[in-house]
Amino acid sequence: MSSIDVSVVQLPHGEGLALPRYQSAGAAGLDLLAAIPDGAPVTVAPGARHLVPTGLSIALPVGFEAQVRPRSGLALKNGVTVLNSPGTVDSDYRGEICVILINLGQAPFVISRGDRIAQMVVAPVTQLNFVKERELAASERGAGGFGSTGGQAGGQG
Repeated sequence: MSSIDVSVVQLPHGEGLALPRYQSAGAAGLDLLAAIPDGAPVTVAPGARHLVPTGLSIALPVGFEAQVRPRSGLALKNGVTVLNSPGTVDSDYRGEICVILINLGQAPFVISRGDRIAQMVVAPVTQLNFVKERELAASERGAGGFGSTGGQAGGQG
């Protein structure tokens, strides 16, 4: 498994929190922690959303992105997920990484300083060059969508 060095700045409100790290040798995601004030937890009501700061800014190399994704445990146990999943951190973005959490559960959800709120997966990016054509090459599937490949209707594919 390869690794790359990524510069990170821990903003003042993130000082004292651990930097993101992998929880196992085979993990793809790094845990992001809530950089909210100590002793001032945030309560997200059912159906509500909240922008949670991480206290981190990063400088990804060109050709990479970071995806902010939900933590499966929060989703299963509490109904809490990342609203714009996956959120994308572009290689030229230098602002703070924040996470939009939404509470789809039935009980209020409390976020305290240092809570693991999401995970971040870094991946290579390929940029496309669109070439305008009059028609596309034929394929077995053609223009069929929304259940056309044998799955349930209601989804693409």
